Amino acid sequence: MQAHRDIAVTAAFEAGQAILEIYHSGDFDVTTKGDDSPLTRADVASHEVIMHHLIPTGIPVLSEEGREMPYDERSEWRELWVVDPIDGTKEFIKRNGEFTVNIALVRDGLPVLGVIYVPVSGELYVGVSDQGAVKAQCPVGGGASPLEALADAVRIPVAKTDRPYTAVASRSHMSAETEAFIAALRQEHGEVALISKGSSLKLCMVAEGLADCYPRFAPTMEWDTAAGQAICMAAGFDVIDQDTGVTMRYNREQLLNAWFLVQ
Repeated sequence: MQAHRDIAVTAAFEAGQAILEIYHSGDFDVTTKGDDSPLTRADVASHEVIMHHLIPTGIPVLSEEGREMPYDERSEWRELWVVDPIDGTKEFIKRNGEFTVNIALVRDGLPVLGVIYVPVSGELYVGVSDQGAVKAQCPVGGGASPLEALADAVRIPVAKTDRPYTAVASRSHMSAETEAFIAALRQEHGEVALISKGSSLKLCMVAEGLADCYPRFAPTMEWDTAAGQAICMAAGFDVIDQDTGVTMRYNREQLLNAWFLVQ
C-alpha cells in the first residue's frame, strides 16, 4: 500500500505542476463536454501526467477524462484507480484556487487510499485505510518533493477548537435541500457556521476537523468523491449513501452518486 501511496502522491503533485503552468498562462482553451461540463487543456494535461504514473501499476484506471469502460468489463475489477484530473474545473476557470487533483485506490468497492492535492495552495491530503490521514504542505516550486513533504505531515483531524457546529457546502451548487438541511441543523445545534468551498475541499474540511458535516444533495460522480471519502474514512469519518443508508461504495454500474452525508 505504501508503494501505491507514493505513486499516487507523486502523480498528483506532478499533475499539479502541469495544471499551474496553464493556470498562470491564462490560456485555458475551454470547451464543453457532452454533459455540458467544461473541459480545459489543463484537465487533459493532468490526466496524461497521472496516467503516466498509474498505468505501470497494472491496476485499471477510471478517470473522468479517460475512456469510460463498460460495466460488463469494470464489474470484474476487484481493484481500480478512480481519478479526477481536475476536480472543480469551474473553480479553475474562475481562478479562485479551489480546485484539486483527486486520486483514489478502490478495493472491493471501498476507497482504501486517497490523495488530494491543491495546486494553488500546495496543500496535500493523504488517507490510507487502517493507517490514518495526514495533511502536508508541498507548494509547487517549494523545493521539497511531495514524499519529503509527507515526512513533516500533520495527522488529521486536528483537535476541535472552540467553534460553533460547522457545516460545509458547495460554493457552486447550493441546493434547496441543502438549505433545508442546514436550517434543521440550526434547530438542533443553535448557531451553525457555514463554510463554502469548491471541489473536494469540502470533504477535506471534514477530514481535517474544520467542519462537522458535509451534506451533498446535488449531483456528483464517483471520481469527485472517491479520494475524499478515502481520506475522511482514514480520519475516522464516514460518507453515508442516502439511497442505501450505509457507506458509499464505488465501481457501481451507475457512476452518478446518490446524495450523501459526510460526518
